[in-house]
Amino acid sequence: MSDKIPEGNRSARERLARQREQEKGREKRRRTLIVASAVVGVLALAAVVGLIAANVSKDGGEDTASGPAIAPSGASGEDALTLPVGAADAPSTLTIWEDFRCPVCAQFENALRDTVSELVNDGQVRVEYHLATIIDGNLGGSGSLRAANAAACAQDAGKFAPYHDVLFSNQPPEPDDAYGKNSRLIELAGKVQGLDTPEFRSCVEDGDHDSWVKKSDTAFRKGGFQGTPTVLLNGESVFPSKDGEQISPAALKKWVLAANKGKKPGTAAPSDPDAPAPSSAASSSAPPEGSATADGAATPSPQGDGPADPAAPSSAAGS
Repeated sequence: MSDKIPEGNRSARERLARQREQEKGREKRRRTLIVASAVVGVLALAAVVGLIAANVSKDGGEDTASGPAIAPSGASGEDALTLPVGAADAPSTLTIWEDFRCPVCAQFENALRDTVSELVNDGQVRVEYHLATIIDGNLGGSGSLRAANAAACAQDAGKFAPYHDVLFSNQPPEPDDAYGKNSRLIELAGKVQGLDTPEFRSCVEDGDHDSWVKKSDTAFRKGGFQGTPTVLLNGESVFPSKDGEQISPAALKKWVLAANKGKKPGTAAPSDPDAPAPSSAASSSAPPEGSATADGAATPSPQGDGPADPAAPSSAAGS
């Protein structure tokens, strides 16, 4: 039998092969077009989102609340923007800038809360809290502002520290503006003994400290900080790390005790009008004039995520 393929069959097979190649080419071009269109769509969406975030962030730091900035009771520091916790004469100062909607702030607080409380109770450190509202600017909503105002109202009642802890322990997901509802903030006040009073409710509902919160947020943005949380020990950034060592409960203790070596622990409560002035030892450990202080006078190193697994902080320029 001859092994030659008849001319008619050869032509038919060649035509079929050409058709298959043409179909493959058309399918490849079609998939390429679909992928290209999807990429263009994603880039366009990213550009729009970026523009919105940039515009919101630009407006987010403005002090637009009506009325004077009424500082909460016991606030201290420049422009009374500091909420102090711990002995006024403690030898070291831990300065913390936070946003109650910031998930990285919650990670920091939930991981380091017991350690910070121990250091405060032992008179080793005084904590100076500052409040920011960058998540409202980046994602929209008012939860950062409303929660910060409620925390300031808790400060009026002498309950800032426990209410601060409750807010971070019950923080909603970042895109969820649950803290934008005063009813939720008042509900959480029920977890702090003696806080849910008519005075507290009125302060929250009326936004008594809104202008003060906005003034604090403006100070944060003008301070050149990279994001929240910003954590400074005697003016030196310790979050997410210090001298190449990542922050942890043990590391924070070590850094504070090293800074306090040879110094007496503090004994005077910050609200005590008869509290003695800080000792010379305490003064020597304070940040020098012009350094990154609690009032945000300089730029610390970029901040990170929680103590166990650093990540980018909530940014003042965009989340």
